[in-house]
Amino acid sequence: MSKIILAQIDTQIGKIKQNTEKIKAKILEAKSVGADLIIFPEFSLVGYPFKDLYKRHKSLLKIQENSLKEIINLSRDITIVMDTLNADYKSIPIILSNGKFIKEVLLDNEPYKVISGEYDVSQEKQDVNIIHVSASSSRNGKEYIRNNYISQIAKNNKINYIYVNSVGYNDNLVFDGASRIYNKNGKITALAKNFEEDFLITENLTGRIEILPANSDKMLSEAFSMNYEDDLERLYKQLICGIKGYFYKNGFTKAVLGLSGGLDSTICAVLLADALGKDNVVGVSMPTRISSQGSKDDAKNLANNLGIEYIQAPISNETDVFTAELKEIFSKIHKEKYNVSTTFENIQARTRATILWSIANEYKGMLPIATSDKSEGYIGYATTNGDMSGGFAPISDVTKTKLFSLGRYINRIKGEIIPENILDKPPGAELKFDNDKGRTITAEEDNMPYPFLDEIIWNIEHFGLDSDELFAKEFFYEKQHNISYEQKKEWLNKFYNKYEKAVFKWHLMPPGIITEPNTISQSEYYHPIV
Repeated sequence: MSKIILAQIDTQIGKIKQNTEKIKAKILEAKSVGADLIIFPEFSLVGYPFKDLYKRHKSLLKIQENSLKEIINLSRDITIVMDTLNADYKSIPIILSNGKFIKEVLLDNEPYKVISGEYDVSQEKQDVNIIHVSASSSRNGKEYIRNNYISQIAKNNKINYIYVNSVGYNDNLVFDGASRIYNKNGKITALAKNFEEDFLITENLTGRIEILPANSDKMLSEAFSMNYEDDLERLYKQLICGIKGYFYKNGFTKAVLGLSGGLDSTICAVLLADALGKDNVVGVSMPTRISSQGSKDDAKNLANNLGIEYIQAPISNETDVFTAELKEIFSKIHKEKYNVSTTFENIQARTRATILWSIANEYKGMLPIATSDKSEGYIGYATTNGDMSGGFAPISDVTKTKLFSLGRYINRIKGEIIPENILDKPPGAELKFDNDKGRTITAEEDNMPYPFLDEIIWNIEHFGLDSDELFAKEFFYEKQHNISYEQKKEWLNKFYNKYEKAVFKWHLMPPGIITEPNTISQSEYYHPIV
């Protein structure tokens, strides 16, 4: 009977010596429990994604070679499975045993072939058991594909399939772990934790069984729906994992963010408090004369519920001075102006960003947070050097309607920490006052209903629909609200007008956490289809 270790570890890009020490420690731990085999995820030595790092620093390949020699020396009485980076920067799976490289693993007299990388159709036909080392990131619906695909390979070919995946955050990607073993019937017999490091000990291919995320057995729907329930557990864990990883790997320990009393800053504050600890989060309320009392109260109540440090820093004096100075400057510039100015709105957002960056500059290990969401990103509703400004943008790949669902999910699992008023009121930045209505303008009044906007985004990202196809398509929102064709056309025209002009902002967004199959966080591959 073989004792196998699935060593699901979190490693850093380019930190080969540091990664090597972690790998060596795990090998020694495996030896101490009498393991016959230890398996590491793909790119454990070099970290991933490394992009052009190794092309720019070729000496790192030599460091990798020296590290492999240290690891080989530990393989005298244990078999080690991992991979290495070759001269073409490709993953090459390797097996180490008795101080040398070998070709295949024998477990209980059955041969195992080692493969690396993502799933491939060439993997479907196999005549030998598989050990698969991977660095597969988490995205909505991906766990279903992974689970179903590997299970079918194991079942159809009557083979055991051992899958070991990386975990942690690197460069916008969160790796979800959930390493597992499938038996010859395609059933999971051992499953590691998701979104955490794990050292899973198995005997006879059977071990501890964790719980897969809720959407592991559900395919992404072909039709838009705002029922995000199946994905909220995964999303919450992924965002927490991403925040922890980003802060740790970049040397930060504390976060500061603006608390407006709105949804986006609220969700960010909750996630940061969970990931970093409440003592490491500072919330700053920065109201102007047009900020509502309700929003100020909501921000304070949220901070009290979370137990984070909270201060109020009104900015009306600063924006007054800035506005007066700018009017003087504008009077000297003889160019055509916009019919509608957003200058005063942007001054507010950028003043707040200046305060947050100043606080971060003053206090050790502190990073300001950009609180913009995906819906705002698509239409450029977030302000460059304003609410887009920060060292990290944790919710930049989550749409507004999904954030509302996430907020309600958080309240279910953690108690009513988010004031209900925040989840009930219409979203708005409170940057523009309407004298006729006696209140600030909401975001949906400025743009369009978020359910309609998010349905546009969903159709673009899932089906690549262009403007003509969207005009012809019947929206879920139409069925629910009986809007006229003229209204639909107005909103779609507004979307595309804003969408085309927003692309440059995608490149200015701070690093975030990719959570969906397609995303503006990969904007070098993405451009409006009009």
